[in-house]
Amino acid sequence: MYTNFLVKKLSVEERKKIEIWTEIYRLLNDADAIDPNLDFYLRVMENNTTIPVIIVDGNQQLKFWSNIDSSKVADPKYISRRLEQMRAKYSPVILEIYEGEMQYVYYDDSSILNQLLYYPVIQLSIIVLFICAAYFAFNSSRKAEQNRVWVGLSKETAHQLGTPISSLLAITEMLKMKIYDDTLIAELEKDASRLHDITERFSKIGSKPAIPITDIGQTIANSLNYIRKRSSDRVDIRYNQPEEAVMIPLSEQLFSWVIENLCKNALDAMAGAGKITVELKSSHKQAVIDISDTGKGIPSRKFKTIFKPGYTTKSRGWGLGLSLSKRIIEDYHNGRIFVLSSEADKGTTFRIILKAGTKTHLSELFTK
Repeated sequence: MYTNFLVKKLSVEERKKIEIWTEIYRLLNDADAIDPNLDFYLRVMENNTTIPVIIVDGNQQLKFWSNIDSSKVADPKYISRRLEQMRAKYSPVILEIYEGEMQYVYYDDSSILNQLLYYPVIQLSIIVLFICAAYFAFNSSRKAEQNRVWVGLSKETAHQLGTPISSLLAITEMLKMKIYDDTLIAELEKDASRLHDITERFSKIGSKPAIPITDIGQTIANSLNYIRKRSSDRVDIRYNQPEEAVMIPLSEQLFSWVIENLCKNALDAMAGAGKITVELKSSHKQAVIDISDTGKGIPSRKFKTIFKPGYTTKSRGWGLGLSLSKRIIEDYHNGRIFVLSSEADKGTTFRIILKAGTKTHLSELFTK
């Protein structure tokens, strides 16, 4: 729109130039006029190198032309067609050469004005090409990320199944040696249940799981007990929770996955020796879970990057655990998960925030 505004202003200026040019043309063709400014007039005539001009008499016979393709001037059809174009665009400037003899000056937009007219089209075309290139680049990046997710999901499945399968293999060997007791059978049942839980977790990915009202404190305790029995004796896992049960809408299977992922990352960061502290705090509005370790820490510039699919600092990892954890918390539970703080060689604290309430508070909400 602004370019069109400029074009209109320039066309008015060009009209004024043509009127001046026409007057000088008249003076140069006046045989009786003796003007000392003749050289100046000639320079003005010669300086018009951009505006096409055709002058015809009353019978539409060609008298003069300027800035027209000289190879086509001899063709009457071309001159006639060019005149029609000029006549359709601008009214002619009337030139009186002699008394009673009239000539008509037709003109068209200058080459500069035409370039300005097409400039928005060229600019928009470049923008469209840029948007298309950006779209294809984004689409390719998205597909590559999806491929990484699927590959990572396969590796994560193998990783999740690894712990219970290793236990089952060990128990199998002990059974072959007929070394078993009630504790062994209990552990066998736990690992079988664990395999069932893992199957349930992966079956829920991509669909909206049921989120019943659940005691989150007990869910965290169960997850930590599983990790505690399968981690090194040099790891101290502590859990602080309020005395009152914290009841929130929760998918127990998926949320346990988040706690275990964070604890396993903490174990890797501590190289199998250190302290993990899990603290549950609640109010009528939200439940806050802080998971701290004494590991090597995370650089502040990586606080958001670690949640992206494919990012990992481990040689055997595929960087999917934290990405899935973020999806479980934010997409399925409408909560938040982020790095609260981290210091090199001192440890990291992850924070999870979920909407919550006590049993009493929830019953009040449902009553209302």
